[in-house]
Amino acid sequence: MNLDSLSKYAPVALAVLRIVTALLFLEHGTQKLFDFPPSEHHVTGGLPPMVLFEGLIETIGGLLVLIGLFTRYAAFIMSGEMAVAFWTAHVPHAGSIFPIVNGGGEAVLYCFIFLYFFFAGAGLWSVDAIRSRGGQAADARG
Repeated sequence: MNLDSLSKYAPVALAVLRIVTALLFLEHGTQKLFDFPPSEHHVTGGLPPMVLFEGLIETIGGLLVLIGLFTRYAAFIMSGEMAVAFWTAHVPHAGSIFPIVNGGGEAVLYCFIFLYFFFAGAGLWSVDAIRSRGGQAADARG
């Protein structure tokens, strides 16, 4: 079986990965800032500054990556946020560097997906693609 023919779908796969990842990440920010979706861990009486900062990065960055605007910049910042979260929250909390033990698997995965977006860019179906083509809509060939 020759799977090389699937390569023509790589631009579409990148766009879908970007959109789905951004939607999932955006939920983390809106949950911190607006308690939506509702969480049993909601903080009342104001958020600690670090949680507020995280929520802003996750919400604003998530929206930017979702629509594909300034994707590389937003992805770089969000990748860094996830690296910091892993080393400052997950590792010390569990006393282990292993994500399966410290619950940091999601942070590691987000970190590297956003790092990939930093290098790959937004791809199809993005404001960045439209801007780079001088206002012309991006076509399916990338």
